Amino acid sequence: MTASGKLSRRGEIDEARAIAKTLGVRFVPYRRGVSVAALLEDAEAVLSLHGDALVLVDAAGEIRWSTGMAEVRIRRLEDGIEQDDHVLKTGALEPGDQVLDCTLGLAQDALVMAHAVGARGRVVGLERSRVLHAFAAMGLGRQRGTRPGADIECIHTDAAEFLARQARGSFDCVYFDPMFSKPTKSQPGFAFLRRHADLRPLTRELLGLAQRVARRWVVVKAAAQGGDLHRLGLRAEPFKRSADLRFARLPGGQD
Repeated sequence: MTASGKLSRRGEIDEARAIAKTLGVRFVPYRRGVSVAALLEDAEAVLSLHGDALVLVDAAGEIRWSTGMAEVRIRRLEDGIEQDDHVLKTGALEPGDQVLDCTLGLAQDALVMAHAVGARGRVVGLERSRVLHAFAAMGLGRQRGTRPGADIECIHTDAAEFLARQARGSFDCVYFDPMFSKPTKSQPGFAFLRRHADLRPLTRELLGLAQRVARRWVVVKAAAQGGDLHRLGLRAEPFKRSADLRFARLPGGQD
């Protein structure tokens, strides 16, 4: 993993260097004759700054940091157009709640949950992929203080190891959005996400750890097709509106 900034912009150089130090990755300023392709010869991905744009590049493509559909969902909630965001409804999230997102990815759901719990709440996002953690941590960090709601704390770790260290009832809600067993139609950037995401299937053992840590609910997102909920013995919540996604929940407070 490499972080880089344009040599012509001193602010970008300083920011990229500081981020690289925080994330523990190599910092390389852009110079003439040094291409991203050359950097990728000994790095899994390159995280680069281009003015206000944050770009993550690997050998197969690139993705720009964006709040994507999270921005649309938040706006609809603020405008009163959407009262039943499925993530929020399944988790029964309220202002001041503490939420653990065990599959942070590009932080789309985490952003909506952070909006819901507000500044008094807390959202912690776990990401096992070093590349995706670096991208999310840098993207969210650059937006800190620009939107209402809780800041999102990004942690590079394995969810099972993190859950095993937590006290019983540490969070109100524990959330999982595992990589679907079958690719689905989705937003641009999903193919990039899938290349770097943890592809291990969600297990009953991991859900059991989550139930101990959750005070109220453990929430699981899955594709409508693919059988992920059925494999885990979970029943989808009876939302009226048809969708490509399904949500299930298990009670927290379990030993």
